[in-house]
Amino acid sequence: MDARERLIEELRAHALIIGEVTLTSGAVAQYYVDSKRAIMLPVGFAALGELVAAKAAELGATAVGGMTMGADPVACSALAAGANVKLFFVRKEAKQHGLSRRIEGPLLDPGERCLVVEDVVTSGGSTVRAIEAVREGGHEVVGVVSVLDRLAGGAAAIEAAADAPYTALSTIDDVYPDRSDRELT
Repeated sequence: MDARERLIEELRAHALIIGEVTLTSGAVAQYYVDSKRAIMLPVGFAALGELVAAKAAELGATAVGGMTMGADPVACSALAAGANVKLFFVRKEAKQHGLSRRIEGPLLDPGERCLVVEDVVTSGGSTVRAIEAVREGGHEVVGVVSVLDRLAGGAAAIEAAADAPYTALSTIDDVYPDRSDRELT
């Protein structure tokens, strides 16, 4: 079983929750994927790290990160898997004290090649905000990776904002193929 298959298996076993929930976007869904329940366990973390580190190397990324909370374990997994990158976390707003930074972590050099990561993508809003912050900081976005895409339009928003390749390591079709709202074509 390869890393992607292990990740999907862990998401199915630990992260899929059936029942009504309100998403960050405000939409109501009949299921939820709390990916942190899977990717913050040893098997899921190792599989994720292998996949994100490989994508960072493929794209020539020198830094990996995204909007804090969603991106934190995803970025950390790449470093743990041996990726030779800096980690960064984007705050929703710059701190009002200390160094007043919006992007936390080691200083990113001008033009740093950033791989933006996210745990779950629905509308893509938080990922787009992270992309904007990275660019405002004077850095290049070389790609975007999500652990899971809910296939709810977020990919199009991310691709338009990033002007770089977007990769979903898994989709809701992989994790919950029998859901009632699945569009069959």
